[in-house]
Amino acid sequence: MQYTHHTKAAISKTPPWKIALGDAIRSASELLEFLDLDPKKIKYFEPKNSQFPMLVPRSFAARMNKNDPHDPLLKQVLPYTEEKNKTPDFVPDPLQEFTLTQHGFLKKYPNRALLITTAACPVHCRYCFRRHFPYKANIASSGQWDKTIQHIKKNKDIKEIILSGGDPLSLSTQRLEKLLVSLTHIKSVEVVRVHTRFPIILPERIDQELLDLIVKMNLPIVIVVHCNHPNEINNEVMKGLQKLRSTGSTLLNQSVLLKGINDEVAVLKKLSERLFECGVLPYYLHLLDPVTGTQHYKVDDNFAKELITTIKKSLPGYLVPKLVREVPGELSKITIA
Repeated sequence: MQYTHHTKAAISKTPPWKIALGDAIRSASELLEFLDLDPKKIKYFEPKNSQFPMLVPRSFAARMNKNDPHDPLLKQVLPYTEEKNKTPDFVPDPLQEFTLTQHGFLKKYPNRALLITTAACPVHCRYCFRRHFPYKANIASSGQWDKTIQHIKKNKDIKEIILSGGDPLSLSTQRLEKLLVSLTHIKSVEVVRVHTRFPIILPERIDQELLDLIVKMNLPIVIVVHCNHPNEINNEVMKGLQKLRSTGSTLLNQSVLLKGINDEVAVLKKLSERLFECGVLPYYLHLLDPVTGTQHYKVDDNFAKELITTIKKSLPGYLVPKLVREVPGELSKITIA
């Protein structure tokens, strides 16, 4: 529902980030018009009535260069017709998560458990490895949290809980607090990790209510943001990340290596430097998960290794992300370089 349909009273109680999501761009043609691009010169399609529709907040679109069909932010979110190409090695569930998930609880690593908290995200990145995930049957929704919490309590080897999705910050702060407080009552849980794109896409989500919640948690909080290109980081994003850092949380970044978007030494170097200015350490640079519809983003493994080798020569080690791949059945990500 568009926020313009709300009453003034309802709007006044609605957090700005929710209002921004309500006003997000939801069609490719609207995004192209917003960027002064001729749709006749770009091969795209409208993913209507699909599991993975368009979703791009206007503030994120505003960071894109107008009249530039090769803008690196645009290329992450525009549904190109190449998505429809069939490639045998690209499948709906490349990490074999569908069979590992029950009631939103996914355990594929020793001592760690991942909760699929929601299907919602602040943006729909077209390379998403969970774009075909059966969320309806596999979300740890409020009604199932008690079962999930009990399951974690019984598995005393679980030391870390990873909140994922979708994006866990899509939950209201009240619902997020309910979940986090439940986790603090489990003696074996020592760390909570939150994987989120919100601080990059909609930094207004980092409001005082959320900051207060993080500060009062009794558990160490690790926040892993997802930023692929330095152009994603504007002043508002920097301020939001610095506020998160001020809570005492550990801030890490993971990126996906994407063809024609960030597969250049200069781009990756600038990304690491910008992240560090914001109080975020580069952590992982993921090779693309081979999910159906994303084959046009793939970067050759050897070329990826060369990128990291070159970057290591000009950046301190703490600014060089690990080049990794996730392999089904392995107990951790595989370091490539």
